[in-house]
Amino acid sequence: MEDFIFGTLATEELRRKHRHVLLNGVTHRSRRFPRDPQPGQAVQLELIVGTHWPCKQAWVYWTADGRDPLGAHGSAAMGQALAMQPSGVDWDVLEWGYISAFRVSLPAQPAGTIVRYRLSAVDPAGIETFADQGAFFAYFVSEDPLPEWARDAVIYEIFVDRFSPSPGKAWLTPETPAGFYGGTLLGIADKLDYLSDLGVDTLWLTPVFPSPSHHGYDATDYFDIEPRLGSKSDLRHLLDEAHSKGLRILLDFVPNHWSQAHPTFQAALQDHNSPYVNWYNFTRWPDQYETFFGVKSLPQINLRNPQARQHLLDAAAYWLEFGVDGYRLDYASGPTPDFWADFRRVTRQTKPDCWTFGEVVEPSDAQVAFHGLLDGCLDFMLLEALRQTFAFGRWDAQRFAAFLDRHEAFFPEDFSRPSFLDNHDMNRYLWSVGDDQRRLKLAALCQFTLAAPPVIYYGTEVGLSQERDVRQGQRGLPEESRLPMLWGDRQDSVLLDFYRQLIRLRRQESALRIGNRHTLIAEGPLLAYTLYHRSVELAAVFNLDEKPANIHMPGNWDAILLATDPALHLMPAVDATSLELPPFAGVLLKKAIKE
Repeated sequence: MEDFIFGTLATEELRRKHRHVLLNGVTHRSRRFPRDPQPGQAVQLELIVGTHWPCKQAWVYWTADGRDPLGAHGSAAMGQALAMQPSGVDWDVLEWGYISAFRVSLPAQPAGTIVRYRLSAVDPAGIETFADQGAFFAYFVSEDPLPEWARDAVIYEIFVDRFSPSPGKAWLTPETPAGFYGGTLLGIADKLDYLSDLGVDTLWLTPVFPSPSHHGYDATDYFDIEPRLGSKSDLRHLLDEAHSKGLRILLDFVPNHWSQAHPTFQAALQDHNSPYVNWYNFTRWPDQYETFFGVKSLPQINLRNPQARQHLLDAAAYWLEFGVDGYRLDYASGPTPDFWADFRRVTRQTKPDCWTFGEVVEPSDAQVAFHGLLDGCLDFMLLEALRQTFAFGRWDAQRFAAFLDRHEAFFPEDFSRPSFLDNHDMNRYLWSVGDDQRRLKLAALCQFTLAAPPVIYYGTEVGLSQERDVRQGQRGLPEESRLPMLWGDRQDSVLLDFYRQLIRLRRQESALRIGNRHTLIAEGPLLAYTLYHRSVELAAVFNLDEKPANIHMPGNWDAILLATDPALHLMPAVDATSLELPPFAGVLLKKAIKE
């Protein structure tokens, strides 16, 4: 089947159009070096001027005192202005023209400083154009590395309405999957022993704020809890119980938009003179305004408005003070870029070891722009590679191995990239492979042997699938992949045991989390890579074919730690020079390195 690729650049046509716009405009796109400046480090900024855009001069306007930089034609009205210098010219064949680059260096700043800036280009007629449609950019100068606990995390995504009802309650039976099934915060607390036994240590909860929908990504109040899901005291109970078991809690936070039923939006609609009108971007009051992808019920928040911005920042600080351990940030590419510098400062000052990562469905160059602003981004590019390779067989081992090598080299070591096989916005992986658990286990083995913190979408570990494709209908039916969790005898105990073993091995073998990975074999359907750490070497070996395969591995290995196929019994020792793998099967090998 054709895969569902979630994102704004899902087709070749969209990618070509995106590239054309970039190469024919004035763009910055957070090209700063370093992206995560430390105290005492100067920062270089780069501006790109497109092929059909004549440019006489380029400027940066900047401040370091919290105010917005303002100015025009090199004269600063607020803050300072610096001339940018030409730094290079490149020829682009597809655009059939020259692309110009300009650079400037901003002086080093002390810890705790937020530097805000705008970039512009002036053409020969004296018309000044600000980069990226006039966006305000910013960076936060600090020494606040990725929390150590995040490097070792195994995340479990819980769709709150669909995970577990409160103790003694049964699932509700809505007419459609878009209705309410009755999952609650107390239901999650009741299943903490199950989650601890599974081995996960970080729970990501989909939005828990008051909302008219089953999914909660359209909140009406960021300082309370949706009554269907529970109360603040229920969340307090869940946090206390989870923390006592060594589990951390991440909340899903949506800073870009909320429900049209939000009181501030309703006030803005009712009174043109309301101060809340400027919390939104009305193009014609009251019926035309910026929204989340054209959905009228989801007005976009104007985070350039100081009061609206502070409201969101106060909410983020509130729940960290309440006891949550961090945030997954929905549609992180939506808010104005400089919002994230404020968000970084507020969250780190409130809880220094909080973990924040964004949902950025754009490619790697857009994701890495968040370095220094968020701890990282969900790895949508790896998601696509895993599905193309293990689910659909469109990529052979060589292409996948080359992708992994380049992908890992592209990102800074301290930029967190949680990996996943599916989530609540796309077809479940098991559905996409026609319920072929061999392909699920193979992909999971790869996911858990890469350095990125793995995410398990609730129910994947027990065989939860779906009934229909999420792409049906004009806007799709993502709720098809959000069916209620399976409990009791409905769970696939064999698959559950496999996931338990995967997580246990990831905990036990540090090479799986921080080892040096090296591609050993990538030929046709056969893939093998090794992972080294201290005196241990591991090897993950995969047969991507529907036929059995013989793979020749150098040297002897002490043990098979895990096999995806029951036919490959775990052995105390194996001569892996000739390893027979069934169709769509994989193993994890181990040996000690002699000093």
